[in-house]
Amino acid sequence: MSPRTATTAVAVHSLLAERWSPRSFDAAHTLADDELTSLLEAARWAPSARNTQPWRFLLGRRGDTAYQRILDTLVPGNQVWAANSSLLVAAVAADRLEDGAPNPGAAYDTGLAVAQLALQAHALGLHAHQMGGFDAERLRASLGVPDGYRPLSVTAIGALAAPDLLPDKLRERETAARERRPLEETFFAEGWGTPLPVGP
Repeated sequence: MSPRTATTAVAVHSLLAERWSPRSFDAAHTLADDELTSLLEAARWAPSARNTQPWRFLLGRRGDTAYQRILDTLVPGNQVWAANSSLLVAAVAADRLEDGAPNPGAAYDTGLAVAQLALQAHALGLHAHQMGGFDAERLRASLGVPDGYRPLSVTAIGALAAPDLLPDKLRERETAARERRPLEETFFAEGWGTPLPVGP
């Protein structure tokens, strides 16, 4: 059990309990081709409403042009640490179905695909950190995202490095205790605010 393992009311699968979002990545790590394909397959096989698969992904490996373009869209606070990741993945959702009708579930379904990508990364011994701190319009222009497709997030993936490689403020966040809102404040029964009786 990792010291970063979540403290849960009852046991959950280790892929869930041990998954977390670090900022300290090993700048020397290179993602193998089969690892990359494994990550992509995990995202490809995510569930979606009516199997519409609204997700698209833009990927860059550290050192290539796409990586730098994606990195440049991140807010400065994310650029500081994400530049050491092995892979940057921008998730984009198709807001309309093939017949032109709006797809209200596009963002939800794309989020599921990103979640599976992150879990597969952990299964491979890697880590993923999802970010909302990026300039969506700059990403759209830099990587040619067409109208009707909405950039939602950028995920950094790589091998873990020591937290002491980070600046002081980020190091504190990297080593802080992991927390979540209590079950009774999150899951309701009968009506809003009535806690569902769960737990051991």
